[in-house]
Amino acid sequence: MLALKDLLLREPALTLATAESMTCGRIQARIGAISGASKFFLGGITAYTIDQKVHHLGVDRALAESCNAVSSEIAEQMAIGACQLFGASLGVATTGYAENPVGRTHPFAWWALAHYLGDGRMAVQSGLIECPGASRTVAQDAAASAALGALVRYVHSVRP
Repeated sequence: MLALKDLLLREPALTLATAESMTCGRIQARIGAISGASKFFLGGITAYTIDQKVHHLGVDRALAESCNAVSSEIAEQMAIGACQLFGASLGVATTGYAENPVGRTHPFAWWALAHYLGDGRMAVQSGLIECPGASRTVAQDAAASAALGALVRYVHSVRP
């Protein structure tokens, strides 16, 4: 995680905020464990219900209700919402199922990243992590690791 700190603090410095559901604060805890995190980490929110995702993060209610708030689009809206809520240049978000959802055989999660580029422009990307055979906590940890790994790769790509 030190690489993340170094990448974010490189001039011009970038700031980070999180929006978590399925990972329930694990991303925030990992970022907060980095010495000097207060120089780039503005904060995070765990929004577990559709109502809270809509209220705090600006997630589209109709879309959220159509997919139980678990999709790439919802994760992307959450990441954008984290940027807006905290005034951060980067947002990372997760949403998914930590246990076997109805109609699926194993836990899975969507992660998303949003990068405010200025002038109202956002770069957004998302990905899926499948967790076959994982317990609830293992799936939550795997999703947090996937999101943070994607964040580091993304920041490396924009700051070679």
